Amino acid sequence: MGVAPLAQAVIGRVPTPVVGPRADTVLAVALVLCGCVAFDVGALLARHRPALRIRWSPPAASVGRRRLYLLILLAYVCSAVFIAGLGGPAVFFTSREGISDGIDATGAGAGGGAEGNVGSAFLRGFGTVPALLALLFLIRWLVTSRIPRRSPMVLLLLAGLVVVNAIVNNPVSNPRYWFLTVVFSILFTAFPKSPVMYRAALATGVVAALLLFPFMDRFRYDEDGYQPVKSSSFVEPLTLKDYDQIGMFANTITYVDAGVGHSYGRQLAGTTFFFVPRAVWDGKPLDSGVRVGQWMGMNNTNLSSPLWAELWLDFGSGGMTAGFLGIGYACARGDRRYALRTVDDRRPGNITAIVIPLIAGYSFILLRGPLLQAAGKIGIALLCLALVTTFRTERRKLLG
Repeated sequence: MGVAPLAQAVIGRVPTPVVGPRADTVLAVALVLCGCVAFDVGALLARHRPALRIRWSPPAASVGRRRLYLLILLAYVCSAVFIAGLGGPAVFFTSREGISDGIDATGAGAGGGAEGNVGSAFLRGFGTVPALLALLFLIRWLVTSRIPRRSPMVLLLLAGLVVVNAIVNNPVSNPRYWFLTVVFSILFTAFPKSPVMYRAALATGVVAALLLFPFMDRFRYDEDGYQPVKSSSFVEPLTLKDYDQIGMFANTITYVDAGVGHSYGRQLAGTTFFFVPRAVWDGKPLDSGVRVGQWMGMNNTNLSSPLWAELWLDFGSGGMTAGFLGIGYACARGDRRYALRTVDDRRPGNITAIVIPLIAGYSFILLRGPLLQAAGKIGIALLCLALVTTFRTERRKLLG
């Protein structure tokens, strides 16, 4: 959001056409800075919130051993159906285009359009999300307890989940943001106390975002459709479509000012109720990036809609600022809870120990958007967690 637009301004080349006046781009930059400041203010408010001493804490969410086995069984079944439906493991090591063709062949993505995309997203989601969650909970159990390390059955389940995730969650057949989610969530689940791991992940993430991200799309298409990134300097790849967030925010501003107006929560409602078929919900909102792209007359409407643009499209400048204030507060509270209660908590089934790393990794797509594109996997993850989560009240001296 900062380095790439600067490189684009210097070179004089943008990845996606900016159709409005320069004033809209200036406003987009100013609103991005405003959102960042609001996020930091929200985080500061959360960090300086005084601790409350109470006798009992709220019910603690956890996963028991039997429910973990239920999640593992669900993961195996869903992934097996996914793999068998697409014709076996080999197709998962061809290209993302090959996966899409396989899904169309099953009928889940047939017909194209919004309904086809929903069917494809559900099939992909149930084939990949339960497998990742089961692996994370099993890793957590092995990290916090010696008992499963001595159990051949548990180790066999772990080996099986590693193989399943290597098939359905590999970088060849999945979008880059999802593979980064898989990597980050596994690292921070396996090494929750390691400052070295945190610093290494942060530095690697910055380098990957600036230099490697365009080249990580090597397996989007098969050999015939693949077009390698050609550049004479490390700056040129920053002008590709992967870095269109500022331009698309400016286009969203122009789109609203053209007379369409703000949605006042309608886009967010469409994201929240992503699972409702359009046959039932007449006029269900399109993906924000698709909506603006169609208005621009773009042939390829697979465009980003950063979180700033999503909030601004719905609620305007005030709502966007308030949204980032709340997001900053929630993120800081989550970090604080993770650091003070989770890192040293030896309960294998601690939900927070899994959810916080998972959200941290998934932030790649949540920040880039569009939100509707990210909603499917979130919904499936929540469904899996609701299936296996139990609540119990524990005695605590301090509630942060």
